[in-house]
Amino acid sequence: MPLKRILITNDDGINAPGIKALEQSLATAGEVTVIAPDREMSATSQAISLHTPLRVHRIDDRHYSVGGTPADSVILALYHILPQRPDLLVSGINAGGNLGENVVYSGTVGGAVEGAVHGVPSFAISLASRKDLDFSHAAAFAGQLAAKVLEDGLQPGMCLNVNVPRGEIHGVRITRQSQKITQNLVVKQFDPRGRPHYWLDETIELSDVEPDSDYGAILAHEISITPLQVDRTHYPSMNHLSQWLPELTLAKK
Repeated sequence: MPLKRILITNDDGINAPGIKALEQSLATAGEVTVIAPDREMSATSQAISLHTPLRVHRIDDRHYSVGGTPADSVILALYHILPQRPDLLVSGINAGGNLGENVVYSGTVGGAVEGAVHGVPSFAISLASRKDLDFSHAAAFAGQLAAKVLEDGLQPGMCLNVNVPRGEIHGVRITRQSQKITQNLVVKQFDPRGRPHYWLDETIELSDVEPDSDYGAILAHEISITPLQVDRTHYPSMNHLSQWLPELTLAKK
């Protein structure tokens, strides 16, 4: 039986410790190729580079760095670098959780969604911590999940967003994306010449966490698996919005 082909990417850069732990954990699941940004590209979502050329550095037969985003890396992998399509794409392991509305901004999740757009079973995986980084539990779970996805597959047009708590793990839960519980902050500072500049930040209000959500699982020290879909159509609204058409349709002249 031929080895399964696994593509790995991330948004922390090809030299990040999380992607190295992921590669090691997936080595027994198949033939692994790492194609990832050459530097940190956090919060790039699913952006692709349309106005700048992309440079690819071949490190060896199984490692390539890309001067672009995670989505750029996936597209180059699928349509230029890899001789055959992968059986699985895994994006991560990210340093820091990708939960709630941050899923929209995450380059880690963006890499997995890009894989799903092109019909490759994909999941993103993140360690929900930015301190005392120990990727061992997340890497081990990535190996288990990869084997399951390779065995059973995923529905077309969807991918998985996985978040692993720091420290002790009490279980695994299928979750939904949390509603917005963060507060955006704009921090104004001044450079040495007195000119203002701004840093974007956020605070989290954990008192409003829904128990069945991704944040709820992490607070319970459980691994969160959230199915995400490429199709962003809000189907329940279609019937209601259709009632607007008589007033919105331009009269024929």
